Amino acid sequence: MHDRLAPLYSQHLATLRARADKALSIGGYDHLVIAASTPLRKYLDDQDYPFVTNPHFRHWLPLTDAPGSWIVYTPGHKPKLIFLQPRDYWHVVPDAPSGYWVEHFDIVIVRNATDAVAQLPGVDTRRAIIGPECPAVPGAEANNPQCVLSYLHWHRSYKTAYELELMREASRIGARAHHAAEQAFRAGESEFGIHMAYLAAARQNDADLPYASIVGLNEHGAVLHYTHFDRTAPAQSRSFLIDAGASAAGYASDITRTYAAYGHTEFQALVDSVDAAQQGFVARVRARQGYPELHIHAHHVLANVLREHGFIRMSAESAVESGVTSAFFPHGLGHPIGLQVHDVAGFQRNELGGTIARPEGHPYLRMTRDLEPGMVVTIEPGLYFIDMLLDELRAKPVASDIDWAKVERFRPYGGIRIEDDVVCTDGAPENLTRDAFALL
Repeated sequence: MHDRLAPLYSQHLATLRARADKALSIGGYDHLVIAASTPLRKYLDDQDYPFVTNPHFRHWLPLTDAPGSWIVYTPGHKPKLIFLQPRDYWHVVPDAPSGYWVEHFDIVIVRNATDAVAQLPGVDTRRAIIGPECPAVPGAEANNPQCVLSYLHWHRSYKTAYELELMREASRIGARAHHAAEQAFRAGESEFGIHMAYLAAARQNDADLPYASIVGLNEHGAVLHYTHFDRTAPAQSRSFLIDAGASAAGYASDITRTYAAYGHTEFQALVDSVDAAQQGFVARVRARQGYPELHIHAHHVLANVLREHGFIRMSAESAVESGVTSAFFPHGLGHPIGLQVHDVAGFQRNELGGTIARPEGHPYLRMTRDLEPGMVVTIEPGLYFIDMLLDELRAKPVASDIDWAKVERFRPYGGIRIEDDVVCTDGAPENLTRDAFALL
């Protein structure tokens, strides 16, 4: 893996330097200063939350555990890493930097935060300091200039070859763990037991994962962000929805699969229909495809799925216009993904900023830009049987066009979501998720 990454990283860093040159020029700054950040302290406690590195720091370096460290980039100069390696016997001290990327940096190792700040460009220089506002480091408070952030966020949408290779690896880890989770479900494990099988196969702990895993059996599949983890297996496992990812050097995968227990053929048929629809949406991840238009297209296709399986009697157009499909598919089709699971700039109008509004009636869509080569997005349609939304639907005039007896039969299955991570290219899309499962 490292042999493949070395030449790609060199090209990646050259791209980041060129982007930084432009961003600093736009804002009138001389230096880009990026804080790795420090752990956040728990309220009224002497312990910290698990550390999460500033994504701007991870963009430059494959370091995910370097709290208190800094990157300094000055156009025309080699980037500098100020690496905090404290004298500490309470915690594991980070190893000195090594690997395929170190030759590209001037590396200074310091022992405390004060020494780190002393290595930064002085307060009398024009510094764009990127990092969280809290906790602040005296003498190096983040200013996060919006013009610089807008430019960097916009261009972060276009993944380099190095980034795509890391995202392929994150998908391979995630697919391996998803396979173990399905086996645990088939063996009758509880949600907690399935989660433990997932972590073991991924060889990552909860803090390593890019987001909290969703592991829902039966009705729990209807809770979109279900993270409860029942410790006891249900008397009968009818269905299983898992939304879980993995990390590779700070890059995320985000994968969802839904399974029917053996013998539940009617629910399996609905899963198969959603899966076929999802692959059709993936095929439309093409340059110049508007993401909101793809989302609305998905509503029409899923309306036909509901109609074909006998849940509704109205036309697809009527189901979408009346909001019926939103009761069964209440979230967005997907989102940008990369250094963050819900990556930046999904609504941004251009490299200088601005916002592209969501289409009316679709408040949870997480991307409104047109797709372009280099972007990576998730495609994650779903159909759910959510009591709260179904109750609201029953009160509408269109309720007479819904087969409520059939809906009632499917409520115990919770819901269905199928999610892949997909690269927009100059031609056919690259499905990172399906490719990773194929390797199994």
